[in-house]
Amino acid sequence: MKFVPYDYQRRAIEKIISQPSVGLFLEMGLGKSVITLTAIKQLIYDELDVTRVLVIAPLMVAKDTWSRECDKWDHLKDLRVAKILGSAAKRKAAIAEDADIYVINRENVVWLVDNYRGMWKWDMLVVDELTSFKNPAAARFRALKKVRPKFRRIVGLTGSPDPNGLMDLWAEIFVLDGGERLERTVTRFRQLYFRPGRTNGHVVYDWTPVEGAEAAITHKISDITISMLSADYLELPDRIDRDVRVTLTDDERAVYKKLEREHLLELSEDTAISAANAAAVMGKLLQLSGGAVYDDNGGAVEFHREKLDTLAEIIEASSEPVLIFYGYRHERARILKAFSKYEPRELKTETDIKDWNDGRIRVLIAHPASVGYGLNLQDGGHIIVWYSLPWSLDQYQQANARLYRQGQKRPVIIHRLIATGTVDERVADSLDRKDTSQAALMTALKDLREEVNQ
Repeated sequence: MKFVPYDYQRRAIEKIISQPSVGLFLEMGLGKSVITLTAIKQLIYDELDVTRVLVIAPLMVAKDTWSRECDKWDHLKDLRVAKILGSAAKRKAAIAEDADIYVINRENVVWLVDNYRGMWKWDMLVVDELTSFKNPAAARFRALKKVRPKFRRIVGLTGSPDPNGLMDLWAEIFVLDGGERLERTVTRFRQLYFRPGRTNGHVVYDWTPVEGAEAAITHKISDITISMLSADYLELPDRIDRDVRVTLTDDERAVYKKLEREHLLELSEDTAISAANAAAVMGKLLQLSGGAVYDDNGGAVEFHREKLDTLAEIIEASSEPVLIFYGYRHERARILKAFSKYEPRELKTETDIKDWNDGRIRVLIAHPASVGYGLNLQDGGHIIVWYSLPWSLDQYQQANARLYRQGQKRPVIIHRLIATGTVDERVADSLDRKDTSQAALMTALKDLREEVNQ
């Protein structure tokens, strides 16, 4: 296929070529991969400025997207891609290949640095999904920090650089500029742009941006970032978001409320609820709304099938391929069993992606965390069903963008199964308000706890 870049894509390509560090904060569907690959080819073969490129990406993206993009576009077919994936032996063999681009999943960054730091062969870095490095305490960030000076050029790609707030930006921008713009340490960054929010003694549970922080931070990083919204540059088909209300019977609702109360009472009676406890309890409540609870042996005990029955109606009525996002193991198992007549497939491999896009899969299921970034699924269908919603705006938006993106030719229909009177309603509301921060999560659970204590 011939690549005819849009004006914004041409500007982004020129930005990568002209600057040593660039953050492409482009919304989903704007073609971050083809932009970056086009710049890479020019830097390697025309400018003679780069020899080998290391791409760090989520696992499914590392397996499929970068090589698929090279195969898709005529001007990129000569680029040689090696995949540093699989067993240690396979990874070492891939590193030994003579290639232009070496793609590795983010989980193996520590291994790569530990084993090849002294014989580094890459002079350009591309981080596909920069938010993977938002945590400065994570092992992958610390490992990448060690070899960052070895790269002459760095590109960071993401559609939402601060899905959980401005605090995420420090580590991401550090990857790009080594601390030049947002301070050398996260402690200094916090001191300048934030004040403590909720505290318990010396423990700070969250940080609140000071007045003007967002504008100041945006100005600081504006010279090395490009930020664009797909709505401003693409003509996408219509998107229809549909909340499908699922009504539990009186008995089912009683079971849910009893279990909900038990889980909420596990939270501390203190005013402050820790983020870890809140996330765990929210996960348990979402599992309940899906219709099952785990017993002491780890087995799933089903207490309602209302969502499965509603999902069956949607699949039958559509008579077309359906992509279903599930949240928990029992949901995965129950969906696969309930719709076995459709020979459902779970999205795991490059073959699954190809078969879906070629129209050979009627029902495809996936966890949103595994398909969130870079996968192109728009050729295979236009119907999404959220069996359960995630408490993550980033996961939600990225997963929807697998179908609602450039190249989609039909209106995209997004069904959200909402069990009335359950935590589903609060999660849906938070996603609609675009606020799934830790503070919002803890507030939601605190309110729920007060309700059950009344």
